[in-house]
Amino acid sequence: MPTARAISTAVLLSTATLLASSLTACAPTDRDGDRHGDTGGATTDAQALTSLRNQSLAWKDCPAPAPIQGGGEAPGALPDGTRWQCATLRTPLDWKNPSGESMDLALIRARTSGTPDDRIGSLLFNFGGPGGSGVATLPGLAPDYEKLRTRYDLVSFDPRGVGNSSGVRCLDAGLPDEDEIDNIPDDGGDETNALVRFNRETAAACKKNSGDVLPYVGTTQAAQDMDLMRQVLGDEKLHYLGISYGTELGGVYAHLFPQHVGRAVLDGVVDPTHDMMEEALDQAGGFQLAFEHFAAWCARQGCTLGEDAEDIVDLVVGLEAALDDTPLPTPDGGELDGDALVAAVTGALYRQDYWPALRVGLEAAADDDGDVLHDLAEALGQHGSGGDTDDGDDDAADEESNEDDAFRAITCDDSSSRYTVADVLSRLPDFLEASPLFGPGLAWSTLSCDGWPVPGAARHPEVSAPGAPPVLLVGNTGDPATPYEGAARMAQRLGEKVGIELTYEGEGHGAYDSGNTCVQNAVNAYLLNGTLPKPGTVCEAEPLPEGK
Repeated sequence: MPTARAISTAVLLSTATLLASSLTACAPTDRDGDRHGDTGGATTDAQALTSLRNQSLAWKDCPAPAPIQGGGEAPGALPDGTRWQCATLRTPLDWKNPSGESMDLALIRARTSGTPDDRIGSLLFNFGGPGGSGVATLPGLAPDYEKLRTRYDLVSFDPRGVGNSSGVRCLDAGLPDEDEIDNIPDDGGDETNALVRFNRETAAACKKNSGDVLPYVGTTQAAQDMDLMRQVLGDEKLHYLGISYGTELGGVYAHLFPQHVGRAVLDGVVDPTHDMMEEALDQAGGFQLAFEHFAAWCARQGCTLGEDAEDIVDLVVGLEAALDDTPLPTPDGGELDGDALVAAVTGALYRQDYWPALRVGLEAAADDDGDVLHDLAEALGQHGSGGDTDDGDDDAADEESNEDDAFRAITCDDSSSRYTVADVLSRLPDFLEASPLFGPGLAWSTLSCDGWPVPGAARHPEVSAPGAPPVLLVGNTGDPATPYEGAARMAQRLGEKVGIELTYEGEGHGAYDSGNTCVQNAVNAYLLNGTLPKPGTVCEAEPLPEGK
């Protein structure tokens, strides 16, 4: 699914247990997490905040990520022997009532490889979604950040409502399987009604099973959590690297705490001026542009899909329609239909490295073999029709990541937009014009907050941050999920001399993790030394090797 803010249409499964016990006193800590004694119970907001800021983090070796975080193996030691450490941070359930109930947030860190004199502090990461577990994600990406670790402790977390931080669950045995719902209804009747009913029943299931936490999982409260992390970690300023949705979280933090912003980088920048419908329409154009770039590359490689980019795009649009009418069977008993094809293409556009596999899959599908595209969609974590993955056992749902549940919950808490079928139908021509392949699904995805039990905060986030130090914004001209124009709009909203743009002329979502040397050098120079790139700096991507 697009990680910026497009709504996931995966079925929301399982039941959440709210971690909202009574606020207890927490002991002060030094940087190694040593306890220094009990401060006593907190009874007022001021006392509660003092206790929270002085709490001790009991860092321990990290276990394997829990199923709700995505599962997997325990993170191994880094090459220099540094072990990953995990802890929980106590934070108010509702920041407007800090002396009320509380919740625990899951944290992970790797200590700096540098000397104490070299150490700047902690560098906090959010990898987007919203809904992704930072605890599960950071170790896998750590090789990309090894140079940053020379001066920082690398730190990430599961934001509230995500993974082991009171993860939202929306299990309801009465909900249909997602594969039973047509997420792009075209009959104007039963299919549309079924989609509306599914969204409303999902919202009701979320309220039933996670209602106590749902009002408090929005981005504003998550940004307040980050400032508490800053204080408990012992940092005067918050040094931050946010990707995709993490750029929105970083912008909101800068708005709330401009005086506490340290060296911050936002990569794959969300447009803070757009509401949910406008953002979905932008993404339709972004994915269409990225697919046209892929098609032009494919034509240059001599692929069998067409002689030029236009031919290839037309063929794939026609193939998607044909697969909707007659899906291709797959060996696992599933099928490749039009939705699954779009899912595979969508996932492959997130990184240019995936383009060769997408080429092979599309060529095979055009030759009536859907196995490669089906496997590609599965491997990239995209949702499409597949084999039977639901055995009807509610306990099995508890073994699922809650990323999709959290995605919906955070998005709907943030956005005050509540679109109707009439709204979608009125804008559908615009989406089709932006992209016949991606537009319809993104248009209908805006119904996902229909019936949501919590009022959304605003049409779009507030990120103005007058007085904040420079924030480096990395915009990618070929980014499908957060189109390039969003970086300029974020810079404008942050304020004069706050938002500083760096352009990456490349493909895929985000820039730093693409491995581009120019981008990484510019970002590293700012985070490690405080040196900003010159105005107008442009980094160019290296092309894929010919024949790949």
